[in-house]
Amino acid sequence: MQNEQANIKQNSFGALQVTEFRNLMLGRFLFIMGLRMMGTLVGWWIYELTNQPFAIGLIGLAEVIPAVSLSLYAGHVIDISEKRKLLLRGVICYLICAAGLLALSIFNDKTDHANNHPTLVIAICIYFLIFCTGIIRSFTGPSFGTIVGAIIPKHLLQNATTWSQGIWLTASILGHAIVGFIIAGFGQTGALVLVVILVSLGFIFISKINPLPPHADIIVDQKPMESVKEGLRFVFNTKEVLGALSLDLFAVLFGGAVAMIPVFAKDILKVGPIGFGWLNAASDIGAILIILIITIFPVKTGQGKKLLLAVAGFGVCIIVFALSKIFWISFIALVISGILDGFSMIFRGTIVQLKTPDHMRGRVMSVNSMFINSSNELGQFESGVAAKLMGVIPSVVFGGSMTLLVVFVTWFKAPSLRKMEY
Repeated sequence: MQNEQANIKQNSFGALQVTEFRNLMLGRFLFIMGLRMMGTLVGWWIYELTNQPFAIGLIGLAEVIPAVSLSLYAGHVIDISEKRKLLLRGVICYLICAAGLLALSIFNDKTDHANNHPTLVIAICIYFLIFCTGIIRSFTGPSFGTIVGAIIPKHLLQNATTWSQGIWLTASILGHAIVGFIIAGFGQTGALVLVVILVSLGFIFISKINPLPPHADIIVDQKPMESVKEGLRFVFNTKEVLGALSLDLFAVLFGGAVAMIPVFAKDILKVGPIGFGWLNAASDIGAILIILIITIFPVKTGQGKKLLLAVAGFGVCIIVFALSKIFWISFIALVISGILDGFSMIFRGTIVQLKTPDHMRGRVMSVNSMFINSSNELGQFESGVAAKLMGVIPSVVFGGSMTLLVVFVTWFKAPSLRKMEY
């Protein structure tokens, strides 16, 4: 039996042999692809309405405030709830928000924009709907990671984590990359119709998962505040988890050049919606390449040190992107940044999954979501503020430089992370 499990563990497709996991990944792929399309489209849409880089940053702020505020409580709710039902409710709520944006886009197409008043109303409505998605995301984001840990045997968990990260990133790539082309061909309304279809299909696959009641070790009637404190204590006492999450948080916070891609595409590189689509695709293309390679040929030694070096390289690529005035140099810099970002994403996700006990997955995944996922929106807001204060190019150079500083400090202050292997 041990030999059989060892062979499955070494099989790059071992986790995909679990039917529950396949359904979850198909649902997640469609759902995340739709959400990434929606998020990227909204950034382009808001910039077209306002012509202000700071307005793009406000999108991130609108989503991150509820997402961060509710993350810890959401972890408690996930741990004590039937996880499949909770996730399905979140997907339905996302579908309602996507439908709301679709209705708003149809209204926008019929509006005379010579009058600035309808433009302001549309922008406010977009921010409101994004705020609602932040509330929903605080529950749905951690639910995916929690369900992976619940349906996958321990000996397949590392393989499942790599697949989960790869599928999430592939969906993110496609959604992030193709939306520029869809906007160019079918307009914002056509892109939002596709978003609604994708999220609906994702719901169908997720609904095929069996019910997942709370773990036997969970105290269902535990007070929320005590439950939240228990999850936080675990994260802060597990230095490898804390170090990996903190590194990713600050790197994404300061290195969020992607938020300014609409400005670079339209005003600096002057490449329009098609170039915008390629720049959006660049970092994602790099990330999926490295994830495919690592899925087949996993890194077996020195993961902690390689994680730090990858984040440092990411910061260098962001600086190159900021200074480039040539489209292909900008594109290549983003591709390499995606390779390095995907590298760090796999290591961080595997560390969190392997170190977390089953009965605390909801709370730990919520802390993970608060650190990692919300750092994208905080980074978007930081990029908008920095662009307003410094100008777009200096703000992105500053972000890349701060990423290098974070790696330098982490290298010396978190030796357990640097030396970690799994």
